[in-house]
Amino acid sequence: MSLQATLRERIGSAQMLLQRAEQLCPGVEGHQKLCSKLRAELRFLQRVEAGELQVKESHLHSTNLTHLTAIVESVQSLENVVALLHVFTYQDIASRRHTLVVDVVANGGLTWVKAVGRKALALHNIWQGRGQYGDKSIIRQAEEFLQASRQQPVNYRHPHVVFAFYNGVSCPMADRLRDMGVSVRGDIVAVGSVELEEEEQEEEAEGKEEDKHSEEASGLTQVDHGTVVAHLAFPVQLQVEECQRVNLDITTLITYVSSLSHGRCHFSFREPVLTEQATQERWQQVLPQLDAFMEGKQLFACRAAVHDFQVILDTLGGPGEKERAQNLLARLHVVDDQPSERTQRLTLSAKINHRSLMIFGTGDFLRAVTMTANSRFVRAAANQDVRYSVFIHQPRALTEGKEWRATPI
Repeated sequence: MSLQATLRERIGSAQMLLQRAEQLCPGVEGHQKLCSKLRAELRFLQRVEAGELQVKESHLHSTNLTHLTAIVESVQSLENVVALLHVFTYQDIASRRHTLVVDVVANGGLTWVKAVGRKALALHNIWQGRGQYGDKSIIRQAEEFLQASRQQPVNYRHPHVVFAFYNGVSCPMADRLRDMGVSVRGDIVAVGSVELEEEEQEEEAEGKEEDKHSEEASGLTQVDHGTVVAHLAFPVQLQVEECQRVNLDITTLITYVSSLSHGRCHFSFREPVLTEQATQERWQQVLPQLDAFMEGKQLFACRAAVHDFQVILDTLGGPGEKERAQNLLARLHVVDDQPSERTQRLTLSAKINHRSLMIFGTGDFLRAVTMTANSRFVRAAANQDVRYSVFIHQPRALTEGKEWRATPI
């Protein structure tokens, strides 16, 4: 195939891939980053076609398109994708900080996917020590993924690591990955021991980075591309038991008993924030969401939360809200304040106060998911590298005592 024909084929592929990517999960974190990478790849190919850049034809096979194609294919095969090209920070055994890019974060955060576009032969030879200088083997990358995932629990469970191979993986590598606890998706191909041609060795010299996908790799081991011994397809079915413990924050206790949450939302209040909450409630009821999440689970609240809730209730609560509060508190296991060790390392600030430390810290100690409308605290704690397992909902205030001066609508 001529250089121009190859260029036209690659440009067409890039344009189609960009169209597919733009329609994938818009609004998901990293979506724009993925599209930006594809646009950059397309601009590069168009500049080559226009004669602005001079490259060898072999370089056109070493672009990022193969890797980006693998990411798009993965996204289309998975459910509940929450992030693309997400950067996680983790520490090695020497407490040195590292970053890791996860191509697709799916299943609500419980599945991490690395999409691999490089060919099985190149991957196998790098693993065997016959790659280019600086090449990192898939096995080494898997070790890093596993180490990082153990430090990023989602609701007290470690994300499951999946390596998706879109140009195959050798049997020995697939076996090694599975032994490590990594799921493998894609064609698993047999390995023979045939001498490679010199031209295949030259092709490998073109690819120096993992995402610059070369056509073949140098070495003495040949992967038999004609012998696919297995094909493991998406979706990855994970049987993940949902956390059965729930810790209620003050904001959740108030929201649960609020008159707004119980049909009394057709008012315009003197306080703009209450009118806004009433509008939100008419648009989307919050109580069914809370009930659905709490159903069948053990409900906890720490003494700090219950004490402050009752103070607020005594001051602002109406008769119906107080009655609902007593019914709710009767369903809860009230426990002493027991902030977890990592919570006690947080530095106090405008968004991180002592009461929040007691509430979220006790939930963390109990290994419970904390229900809250206090997203400011959650973000502030995450900025100090403490990420809590939370269920965040919209807030609702106590409004029964203010209905008399509100305007019905």
